[in-house]
Amino acid sequence: MKKAIILTFALSFFPHLLIAKEPSAPFTEQIRDFVVHILNDNDKHVNEIAKDDFKAISEGQAPRATVVACSDSRVQTKAFNQSPINDLFFIRNIGNQIKSAEGSVEYGINHLHTPVLLIIGHSHCGAIQAALSDYSKESKAIRQELDNLHLPKSTKLNEGVVENINDQVEYAMNKFKDKIAKKELIVIGALYDFRDDYDQGHGRLIIINLNGEHNAAKIKADPLVKGIDVHTLR
Repeated sequence: MKKAIILTFALSFFPHLLIAKEPSAPFTEQIRDFVVHILNDNDKHVNEIAKDDFKAISEGQAPRATVVACSDSRVQTKAFNQSPINDLFFIRNIGNQIKSAEGSVEYGINHLHTPVLLIIGHSHCGAIQAALSDYSKESKAIRQELDNLHLPKSTKLNEGVVENINDQVEYAMNKFKDKIAKKELIVIGALYDFRDDYDQGHGRLIIINLNGEHNAAKIKADPLVKGIDVHTLR
């Protein structure tokens, strides 16, 4: 009896002493499946890439582009770069925004000297959907990120996706205007359309902004991409 009273007293002040419940079987299997998957893929990675390739990148990186993309799990590098190692300095956050990761973007541009800043939004973006709605009940951290997406509440979702990409390009062009003027940097705004909302094929990467230019014909005529099979908004 005395031991029971002492235990009750202890747990009332130290609830962390309670023994954690065993995780449910479905949860355990889900985690195990994930761990097996990533380790198996890592084995393939280790076996397929020559040791000399690892040696070449062991002391530093030399990416061609700084990329800012949405954290959405449906947007992955394999969709537009089959060999991203030492090629892309990749930054992800909700809404593919610069302000939420400004230091990382600066590092890619100013320290790694990438000549390209590629900003990738995507169709049916959840962050844009949230920004166009009432997100006042979200956590402070999420609210702070969504506050950086300045879109009129009346904007339609996919229009908001395009507008946000253009906003991010404009922000980048103001921030890095000296490098752009010296032709040390180009800013590209692109849209990854895994839903085929823009009628150019599921999974298409569409260039919608080139150094502030939105017009599709002018983008295609730009010497930087002229003659390349560039997909633009119709």
